[in-house]
Amino acid sequence: MRSFLRSSTFWQSQYQGIGLLGRMSSRGARPSLPPSPLERPVSLDSQDSMDDYWSEVKNMEEDGQLGPEDLLERGSMDEAELEEAWLQEAGLSKLVSGGLHEGPTEALLSTLTRSQAAMVMRRVDNYTQTLRKRNKQPAVHVRDVFSTPDTSPVNATPSDPPKSPNGHMPSRTIHRTTSKVRPACPSFAPGEKRVPECPPCSPPQDTSDSLSFDVPYSEGIAAHRSGRQGDCQDCQRVRKHDLDLPTFLAPRPKLGLTRIQDLSCEDMKKIGYISLIELTTFYDGLGIELKRNRAARSRARENGIFGVPLTTLLENDQKKFPGSKVPIVFRKLLCKLEQTGLQTEGILRIPGSASRVKHLRQELEQKFYEDRFDWEQVRHNDAAGLLKMFIRELPYPLLTLQHLPAFAAVQNISSPRHQFQALHLLIMLLPEPNRDTLKALLDFLRKVVEFEEKNRMSLWNVSMIVAPNLFTYRGKNAKQEEMQAAAGTAHLVRLLITHQDLLWTVPCFLISQVRKLNEAGASKKPPSSEKTKRKLLLMRRRTAEREKTEKSELTDLREGVIRVHAPQHAKVSMAIQLDSETKAKDVMARFDYENGSAGQRSRQYLFEVGGNIGERCLDPETHLLDVYHVNSHCEWVLKPRTT
Repeated sequence: MRSFLRSSTFWQSQYQGIGLLGRMSSRGARPSLPPSPLERPVSLDSQDSMDDYWSEVKNMEEDGQLGPEDLLERGSMDEAELEEAWLQEAGLSKLVSGGLHEGPTEALLSTLTRSQAAMVMRRVDNYTQTLRKRNKQPAVHVRDVFSTPDTSPVNATPSDPPKSPNGHMPSRTIHRTTSKVRPACPSFAPGEKRVPECPPCSPPQDTSDSLSFDVPYSEGIAAHRSGRQGDCQDCQRVRKHDLDLPTFLAPRPKLGLTRIQDLSCEDMKKIGYISLIELTTFYDGLGIELKRNRAARSRARENGIFGVPLTTLLENDQKKFPGSKVPIVFRKLLCKLEQTGLQTEGILRIPGSASRVKHLRQELEQKFYEDRFDWEQVRHNDAAGLLKMFIRELPYPLLTLQHLPAFAAVQNISSPRHQFQALHLLIMLLPEPNRDTLKALLDFLRKVVEFEEKNRMSLWNVSMIVAPNLFTYRGKNAKQEEMQAAAGTAHLVRLLITHQDLLWTVPCFLISQVRKLNEAGASKKPPSSEKTKRKLLLMRRRTAEREKTEKSELTDLREGVIRVHAPQHAKVSMAIQLDSETKAKDVMARFDYENGSAGQRSRQYLFEVGGNIGERCLDPETHLLDVYHVNSHCEWVLKPRTT
């Protein structure tokens, strides 16, 4: 491995033949990219960035980060193991154990679109057939899962070639085609109970680069599934601007944009289930091979700083700082760089002294949690080296071992819009510690690019340096082609930095499916224990008491009138008549006016709580009458946002 990495010429020659950077030109000895709006207009910028990439790989090798000593060991997974792991992560583990008709599983299946249901059906069928080859009887047969003729998949066309749902299929070129007709809404199975659909987004100013979060992404790629060339506008559009990094316009849904941190942890868990099913369906429609790594057990450290899993670091941090979402040492390194390095030329690119970084690492291990570490001695280049070392030495990759191949596969998608959509679903899939830590990193990298005139670090420079640290897997069985493919992932880092705000916004169609899942679960899930029964009884009593109080306060709560509770205001409750123009910001402003205390407390936001959602912090631009129609049984609460 070391001799392979030292061969810079080999790397460069291999890179030019990979063709993984879809936006890069094939002309000339080196691939090049024109500057995006965030990049400085330097003609040799891309060429310099490639040198940055090789230098970073060389630094990683010299630091010993790519040697044979590793904490993880990857093993091959057969078809049955792959399917079982997929079903478990998709919240469908009961299809393996045999509890099909238990509430959560049946409720989740009832929310799927037809194309999503078709994918689940294929995975269950593949799992069943694999077990039968071993002379084992599956706990659930595919006929038991989709026994109703109406719920059979309709999106799989006869012309589709047979494929394994694990992505073991012949690779094919993605033709730049465009769909002439797009479904207006998700295609749910007939006869299903339906949550009121999301009101359509207001049309953005420029529809050419606008995004739609209303319809599942897999529903918009019918042209790919049917194999029609020249029919997919999303792919055809690449021909006009092959070398540009697109600027996508955020949609303006009537229900408001929802950021990841606006939803409850329980609802985000359900978002993850649906996102995995949707991502698999989406990739299958694009003809992209979707591989999966085994979730290997590790001999990771439980104490210290480097080489410790994120979850363990956060558990240790939360004992001292409750509510920590990003490892404290990671925050400290980012803060140090922001304070001293943003305007320094070559920040991230120019390495610190190897011996000094090694010494600082040892001191961090020994003194950090005792508050004895002196941050004044850390130079900005040392902090950059420690930051990249921290990311590389995570025993589980920041992008997760299971989904690292899916991230890398985004390079094989020809359409910028479809690339964004794939990354969007992958962000929804990441565990909370990984997602929060990645966002903190991307926030910092965006700041580095903003100081480009001072530090001479363009978006492309930064992406080339960060990519090997994010995508190089440290497993003993890491393959050469994976190391080569890491070069192409620089474009993905560029997309992550540029579109991070949109990527951390939850698509409306996923929230709609979660609402449907919550409604289905509430109607089918019986109390599973005495504790659950007592909790349910207590909730009913509280609801009855609250309704009695509200009835005494307002005997005639008319249609379209809501009661907003504000426990931290002097006036703790207010009835508000909604109309088509009433927004969340109007209610917030009215409470501040009525209480005469605007600016004297932390800003408070309007939440919808309960009904068919756990809890959602409403965007100030949310049209409340639309939320009322979608979730008429929720409570309306004004309170500070949890940070």
